[in-house]
Amino acid sequence: MTGNGSIDLSFWQLAAAYIFIVLLLIIVKIRGIDREKEILVSSVRMTLQLILVGYILAYVFKHSHPLYTIGITAIMLIFSVYNIYKRTKAPLSGEMKKIIAVSMVTGTVASLGYFILVVLCVSPWYDPMYVIPIAGMIIGNAMTGISLGVNHLLDGMSSKRHLVEGALILGATPKVASKPIVNQAFDAAMLPTINSMVGMGIVFLPGMMTGQILGGASPVVAIEYQIAIMLGIVGSVSLSVILFVQLGYRTFFNSRSQMKG
Repeated sequence: MTGNGSIDLSFWQLAAAYIFIVLLLIIVKIRGIDREKEILVSSVRMTLQLILVGYILAYVFKHSHPLYTIGITAIMLIFSVYNIYKRTKAPLSGEMKKIIAVSMVTGTVASLGYFILVVLCVSPWYDPMYVIPIAGMIIGNAMTGISLGVNHLLDGMSSKRHLVEGALILGATPKVASKPIVNQAFDAAMLPTINSMVGMGIVFLPGMMTGQILGGASPVVAIEYQIAIMLGIVGSVSLSVILFVQLGYRTFFNSRSQMKG
C-alpha cells in the first residue's frame, strides 16, 4: 500500500488479473467463435500500449512543459480522427473526411479549453496532470459520438434517398429535406452519452471517480470532479456532433441543390 492509501499492485497481482482473458478465451473456444487470435493480439497491444503511455506520462508529469501537453493532445486528436475513418462502414469522400477532422478538433479543443480554464481554473494552463487525462476522456467520447453520427448520417442519406429527393421535388431546400436524417444521426450519436448519465452513480461508478477513490481521494471530492467532467464530455460530444451533422449533410448535394449521384 502506498503512502496515500492506494494499493500498489505487484507484478503477480497484475498477472493474476489476466485470468479474465483466459476465461474469455475458454468461452469463445467452447462456443466455436473464431476470436482467439484477435483477443490475444488485443490483450498484448493493450498491455504494451498502456505500459508505454505510463512511462511517457511519468516523464511528462515530472517535466511539465506546454509543448509536451500540446503535442500529446494533438497525437490523441490525430489518432481519434483516424479511428473515426476506420470505423466508418461506407467509403468517405475527401470533403467528408475534412468535415470530420474539423468537427472533431473544433468541438474537443473548445470544450477542453473551457473546461481547463473556466471550470477547473488550472494553473498553469498546460499542467499535464490535469490536461492530458481530461483531454483523453473528452476526445475519446467525442470520437465515439462522431463515429455513430457519421454511420447514421451515411446510412440514412443512402436508405432514405428517395424521401430526400421527393422533398426536393416538392420544393424543399436540402437543409429541410435532410433534417429528419440529420436529427436521427445526432440523436443516435448522443444516446450512449445520455445513457451513461442516467446509469452513473447507481448502475455503475465511472472510471475517473473510481480511480480517484482508489487513489485515496474523498468520495465527495471524486463525485464533484466526476460531475464536472461528465458535463464537459456532454458539451464536447454535442458540440462535435452538431458541427459534423450540420456540415456533413451538405456533402450529399451539389451547387444546384440536387443530390449527388
